[in-house]
Amino acid sequence: MSVEIIKEFREKMVENVSKVIIGKEEVIELLTVAFICDGHVLLEDAPGLGKTKLVRSFAKTIGSKFKRIQFTPDLLPSDLTGIHFYNQKTMEFEFRPGPMFANVILADEINRATPRTQSSLLEAMEEHQITVDGATRQLENPYMVLATQNPIETHGTFPLPEAQLDRFFMRISMGYPSREDELAIVDKNLEADPLKVLEEKVVSGEIEALREAYKEVSVSQDVRSYLMDIIEKTREDQRLLYGVSPRGTIALYKGAQAYAAIQGRDFMIPEDVKTMAKYILNHRIGYKGSFKNRHLYDGIEKILMDIDTPTESKVG
Repeated sequence: MSVEIIKEFREKMVENVSKVIIGKEEVIELLTVAFICDGHVLLEDAPGLGKTKLVRSFAKTIGSKFKRIQFTPDLLPSDLTGIHFYNQKTMEFEFRPGPMFANVILADEINRATPRTQSSLLEAMEEHQITVDGATRQLENPYMVLATQNPIETHGTFPLPEAQLDRFFMRISMGYPSREDELAIVDKNLEADPLKVLEEKVVSGEIEALREAYKEVSVSQDVRSYLMDIIEKTREDQRLLYGVSPRGTIALYKGAQAYAAIQGRDFMIPEDVKTMAKYILNHRIGYKGSFKNRHLYDGIEKILMDIDTPTESKVG
């Protein structure tokens, strides 16, 4: 099975979602990589940058059921998973599914909910199943959680613990649009709802094929060694409290394979690893000292600068 189907999928996603989200091709590509790898994404940005529209557009393009959950301090786990209730007509207990029973979930401001409620997402994200009152129910495939949090406003929030952060395949920031893009966004939103022009672009059975095809990307020994150099550097660097776990290593390997595939290549190059490391590893390392309170990618970018990148002659 050729990686060409992944490149074509990437083109469909970027073309369609860009009708609503202007000037964020790279962000759409990153979501595409996470989706192909069956991963979840943490979007860390200030309010008003289009995160909800991005997720809605993405869900509509892949033809999936979308649910948005606003996380608040009084939100209970049962508000997410659903409840059993007594139906007086049938005189039986029935299950009423919660909003987590969808394909694409937007967990908005996830750090505003209590740790107990946050943890109710863990089983769904890791196992693609939900247990309520001892009964386990499988979630539909695909299942993708995209969570948001505001890095600036911390009052009244509950920071995600390291164990839960590690469940996210990548953490990314959309950032502000350029001057030209922002004017285009204004013009676009003066028209009819741009979401209405989107078309479903994924046919039945395509998702399973995509998730198998990226695994055909070959990885040379030099590129494998470069990837491990990065991982080991995070564990040895004195500026860090802790480094990347094996789960992060697997995520980086898969992410770099998928990134190579969306570029139309059936082989991985060091630049694929370097590009994806910034997004896949930034939340998997503990910062201390001068590394704290920096931009999302600063810490991992400094680490990448300290590592020699293999030349094409070595990996070709």
